[in-house]
Amino acid sequence: MVLKDKTTVTFHSGILTIGGTVIEVSFKDSHIFFDFGTEFRPEIPLPNEHLDTLLEYRLVPDLDNVYDKRLLEKNVAEDHFQHSAVFLSHAHLDHTKMINYLSPDIPLYTLEGTKKILQLLNKNETFLLPSPFVKGTREIISLNPEEELTIGEIKVTMIPVDHDAYGASGLIITTPTCQLAYTGDLRLHGFDPEDTLNFCQKAYQTDCLMMEGVSISFLAEKEKPGVYYSEKELQEALKEVIKEHPKNMLVFNGYKANPKRFLGFSEVSPRLTVFNSETAALLKELFQKDEHYYYLPGEKTQQGLDPSYEISYDSLLNEPEKYFWQVTNFSDLPPETIYIHSDAEPLGDFDPAYALFLADLKKRQIQFLPMSCSGHAVPEDLKKIITAIEPKLLVPIHTLHPELLENPYGNRILPVRGQKIYF
Repeated sequence: MVLKDKTTVTFHSGILTIGGTVIEVSFKDSHIFFDFGTEFRPEIPLPNEHLDTLLEYRLVPDLDNVYDKRLLEKNVAEDHFQHSAVFLSHAHLDHTKMINYLSPDIPLYTLEGTKKILQLLNKNETFLLPSPFVKGTREIISLNPEEELTIGEIKVTMIPVDHDAYGASGLIITTPTCQLAYTGDLRLHGFDPEDTLNFCQKAYQTDCLMMEGVSISFLAEKEKPGVYYSEKELQEALKEVIKEHPKNMLVFNGYKANPKRFLGFSEVSPRLTVFNSETAALLKELFQKDEHYYYLPGEKTQQGLDPSYEISYDSLLNEPEKYFWQVTNFSDLPPETIYIHSDAEPLGDFDPAYALFLADLKKRQIQFLPMSCSGHAVPEDLKKIITAIEPKLLVPIHTLHPELLENPYGNRILPVRGQKIYF
């Protein structure tokens, strides 16, 4: 078999780091990519986030004929591919942030849930990187779960998985020479563990499993307070915290890409849960469910919200024992307020903004209470997933320590950035 008749997998980025995964699978005149985000390096003082700047700092890979040519200063090479496509496993920024930089000639595919929440999160053009040639969010083509799509001689099926991003999926990729599986980000302890188990079944004895390993990156760290194994455990702990503080003002924030957690908070809270208007509008759009909401003074009204569910901002501030509400403005909170930080931004110590945020809360005498649940499979569950799949080849990615992920059922490769594997 000559090289042009083999399947080539190229690991462009997302190696020995968490985030920014961009992998290419090519066969003859066809190639696909997954995902299309950027590496998260907040410690780098970027002058801007233009495409040429991101390329210079290696926060995105240098890809021929994939980016919008209008954004590049350099000339591009001749395109030898007749069929191209990009797939998104889920909505988190490290997998999606640069989709507006993608060539308009290349189709972009994902599940309907990811498409919908991406468009909602980027409604104000503040979530994704903006392009002067794109209004809002570039065109995304939605696929049904387990629908097979053909790109030249490459077949792709998107399988839902359990993750803390709504609409998340893994990929099953089939070429004339092999079957490949890409986990995206996944877990077994969220709202939909059966989805991950179904993905494992579809990927059984795959020729190559490209698997995230976020949780094994932090084995040397002490277990952090306020981290719960499952979404259910988190909900039960939240309910007890609210009961234990009947007089305190209790506020919270989380990450809007995980709207099921917001709904879970509302379901278990002994108090009336009130969301900011943007979150309430997102929940209404995704689940056709009305939740109580409020507006900050002077805030723009949201379309589609039922006025009977509105709670005045003054009521939230003046009746602290009555409400459990989502906060975005901390300046009006009284001392002794308890703030529950549930995977909201800033996300953690790795972000320089985190220490500043904590210092501001301390200055305001607001009690910071972290309560979170990981979107990634814990180390023991990573082993269970590998056991369920029995891959012939394991390629750990999206982790700081890929060497800690083992494959009892076949071979393992620890790739470096730019490495190619042939099948």
